[in-house]
Amino acid sequence: MRAWTVASPDDGVRLREVPEPTLQGGGVLIDVLAAHVPAYTKAVVRGNRGGLPVPLTLGPACVGRVIDVAPDVFGVAPGDIVLDTALLDAGDGDAILVGWVGLGGSGAGSERTDRMRAVWRDGVFAERALCAKETLVRLPGAERYPDPARLSFLPWLCIAASGLSAAGPLAGRDVAVIGATGQLGGAAVLMALAQGAATVTAVGRNQRALDRLAGLGPRVRTHRLTGDRPTDAAGIGPVHVALDTLGATPTPDATMAGYDSLRERGTLVLVGGVRQELPIPYGDLMRRGLTVRGSWMSDEQTVTTVWNLIRSGLLDLSAVEPLPVGLDDPAAALDLAERTTGLDFVALLPAPAPQPVTPGRG
Repeated sequence: MRAWTVASPDDGVRLREVPEPTLQGGGVLIDVLAAHVPAYTKAVVRGNRGGLPVPLTLGPACVGRVIDVAPDVFGVAPGDIVLDTALLDAGDGDAILVGWVGLGGSGAGSERTDRMRAVWRDGVFAERALCAKETLVRLPGAERYPDPARLSFLPWLCIAASGLSAAGPLAGRDVAVIGATGQLGGAAVLMALAQGAATVTAVGRNQRALDRLAGLGPRVRTHRLTGDRPTDAAGIGPVHVALDTLGATPTPDATMAGYDSLRERGTLVLVGGVRQELPIPYGDLMRRGLTVRGSWMSDEQTVTTVWNLIRSGLLDLSAVEPLPVGLDDPAAALDLAERTTGLDFVALLPAPAPQPVTPGRG
């Protein structure tokens, strides 16, 4: 079968013929229907986000159809449509993203995460994939969803939803999304609206992307970052919740402007990729009763909740614009992904030859 692979630390992403994945204990074989190609994939391959466990088939998260399951798998069955979240969590801070970078807990890894990566190495940018059963969530009724490419935005919606839920119920509250012009930020704006936020302030630098978010409805406000922390805080707030979805930034000023914008007893949730130390003032945090929380990835319950919002029509994905690509030219696909922002994203459609399902397993 065909797959996007990375053979060594100094290799790029290449299209290669690789052996068909072989079913093993705890595993599920899927046809990959659609996978979101993150805008920062080139940076991941260059090693700017941590080390990939090469050689591997690249790719975190996809929507797929189950072909076959190992005898010890009971939660999904052949024919099911599933979300592969890529998150394999062994507990006690030992978690990996299969086919990608990123380690849970302190991020330093351990002997156990090394073993996990040795067994579950390959991702989903391929015609078919072998997934650990723990990374899969069944999507009841998704076989009737008309657009798998659009549905491949689901992992980002779930990450955003987990971050927002860390701040408590959103109904009637004012929310700011710092970094809203990125894909995770755009997902967070959609999720905050779907969960009943009174207002959602979309914060970013890309004016075109901000204008598009403003078009989602009258509850959306926008603020274009100036680089001046007091000015930005005044333009963002006051809000009850600030969700930081920013990637790597040269300073912590935009994140701290989100902190400064909080009302008393407000919450700042960190879900992005900022690598800066945050100068949180002890006295201010204490006297205003603020909360600062982190959130990483999402869990099965969140996936099910977000899927039910989509399935019921309460979360409308018509605003999301997938840009479909095939496997043939990974370099062009990654270049296109790098140029996408906000609610635009690259959706990989591997278009595998249909595989027969194996009934009566799991």
